[in-house]
Amino acid sequence: MNRDIPSSETAEAGAAGAAGAAGAAGAAGTEAAGGGGQRGRPRSQEADRAILTATVDLLGSRGLAAMSIEEVAARAGVGKATIYRRWSSKGLLALDAFVTSFQEQQPLPDTGTLRGDLIAALTAWVRAVTQTSMGSMLAGLVAEAQHDEELRAGWRDRVLEPLRTQHRIMLDRAIARGEIPATVDQEVVLDLFFGAAQLRLLLGHLPLSDDFIREVVDVILDGIRPR
Repeated sequence: MNRDIPSSETAEAGAAGAAGAAGAAGAAGTEAAGGGGQRGRPRSQEADRAILTATVDLLGSRGLAAMSIEEVAARAGVGKATIYRRWSSKGLLALDAFVTSFQEQQPLPDTGTLRGDLIAALTAWVRAVTQTSMGSMLAGLVAEAQHDEELRAGWRDRVLEPLRTQHRIMLDRAIARGEIPATVDQEVVLDLFFGAAQLRLLLGHLPLSDDFIREVVDVILDGIRPR
């Protein structure tokens, strides 16, 4: 799987361009479907990394709306056809680039208490969106997803659900320790946990401060602890 980017990429990209965007999109659709019995060159992990890195850089400096596949291809040193064989749209490319960087900054905490875990998890989320380019990327993707059904589905499947699955582990551990009852609606807890922070990020009306993080966690815990 680890191969250098084939030297024929440039010529292939030119051929794909001559064939038109429909041909490129068709190739991307085939790969997205799994490529069953398709016999082609294996994906180059080096090309994947270059494309995702270029996308993150452009998202951080230009934003999703201003970014183009042409710019990504030029910065990554590949042809457009190489990108379209992997991602069927600019939005899904941006989503994968965001996920790759964002998930690395969201470790699963294990402090021994639910309060400690929730504070650590929310602190990591806030740091990622306030101290790196992840915040502007997240806001741009959320905005774009409002009128892009494919991107909205991808956001749920690739970002939201994996993160919520990880945080359910913290709640399950708290139940096992007897900190909260097993009847707690975990989905509501997670909505409150993420919702408050996302609201402040998207509207910018109040700061995402350490005091805010602690207050959110304590309000949630006051509502779900055994009485």
